[in-house]
Amino acid sequence: MGLVERLAGWMRESVTAAGAQGLLVGLSGGVDSAVVARLAQLATPGAVVGVVMPCHSDPQDERDAAIFAKHFSLPTVRMDLSQPYDSLIAALKPGLEAVPPSIHKAKPHEDPRARVPLANIKPRLRMASLYFVANSLNYLVAGTGNRSELAIGYFTKYGDGGVDLLPLGKLVKSEVWKLARELDVPAAIVDRTPTAGLWLGQTDEAEMGFSYGDLEGYLSGGPQAIPPALAMKIERLTRASEHKRQLPPMPDFE
Repeated sequence: MGLVERLAGWMRESVTAAGAQGLLVGLSGGVDSAVVARLAQLATPGAVVGVVMPCHSDPQDERDAAIFAKHFSLPTVRMDLSQPYDSLIAALKPGLEAVPPSIHKAKPHEDPRARVPLANIKPRLRMASLYFVANSLNYLVAGTGNRSELAIGYFTKYGDGGVDLLPLGKLVKSEVWKLARELDVPAAIVDRTPTAGLWLGQTDEAEMGFSYGDLEGYLSGGPQAIPPALAMKIERLTRASEHKRQLPPMPDFE
């Protein structure tokens, strides 16, 4: 049995075990969501819905999602989260500004880290929206994270990391690309530069500070497989993101 069949079978078993009726996938226009959506169709034929959720997004994201949906006749719904995002930010900012400066030291506007809290609201809004649809249909939310991203915490906690199952969680990025070609995902999606879509012009590799190839070299061959400085950076990210891969800790006493 090939990898496609094993993954689809595992997804089908997960749906059955949960007493659910199907699978829901957030379609970003990227290769990971395309692969998960196609596997979902093979796992629960006729019981898969894709959700497109633009939020001040690159229009190409939605165009690529539409290409995929048409190619595989995938039913989709569209929820534009731009206005809810703007309203939420407008409501949240005054509260943050009320925090004493001794506690909240505002970062300079040009500091790239300053935009992360606002950017992370997007995947959290999307996940809340996905669960609204999933709960309404009695579907499970199929996440799109892969092993490469999960290993270093390249996802938003309780955002795109908040899902019911992770079909690609054991596959590094190159394996996802290979699977996409095997599944006949349109080349425009497979060949697209990976991006989380949190802000215009963002790319995964630029934000991580190394390539997927470097990361895969580390994951498969250990720190000695890549330059020492890169290995140290990956190990630092892995340690700092450990909390994302665990359930919230509880005291070990009663």
